[in-house]
Amino acid sequence: MQFPLLQAVVALAFLLGLPAVAVEVGQAAPEFEMPGRAGPIRLSDFKGKTVYLDFWASWCGPCKQSFPWMNEMQSRYGAKGLRIVGLNVDQKTEDAKSFLKETPASFDVAFDQAGKTPRAYAVKGMPTSVLIGPDGKVLLVHSGFRGEQQVELEHKIRLALNLKE
Repeated sequence: MQFPLLQAVVALAFLLGLPAVAVEVGQAAPEFEMPGRAGPIRLSDFKGKTVYLDFWASWCGPCKQSFPWMNEMQSRYGAKGLRIVGLNVDQKTEDAKSFLKETPASFDVAFDQAGKTPRAYAVKGMPTSVLIGPDGKVLLVHSGFRGEQQVELEHKIRLALNLKE
């Protein structure tokens, strides 16, 4: 990329309010507070836990495919310190609630109609997942969801939980 083009891209990102750099492995995960199904959900509420933060939308096919897997991961590893948080980005909460009637979630679900949290995490597509360690640092940023990735994602979760293979 030529230097003037790079400057233009960074300037455009600034003007649009987009982060110039995506959330990166090793850095502190941005704090958030969003309404959830049972009250406010804050990242700080999960200090000392491993958090799998999943950005999803009701119109996203791969998001729908990921929910059974996330339910299974929460069931399997919740008692070992895993908290899965599904952060919905639909502009209408009703769309998300309709989705959840058809595709239940046995994990925490938060709603961000304004898109503040996806901007803070520089989310570019759905679904995007961020694995956050007990120290609040980003361990993994992952886009998309395909069946063949489930084993690798579970392996990363197990490593974050310090579980032996």
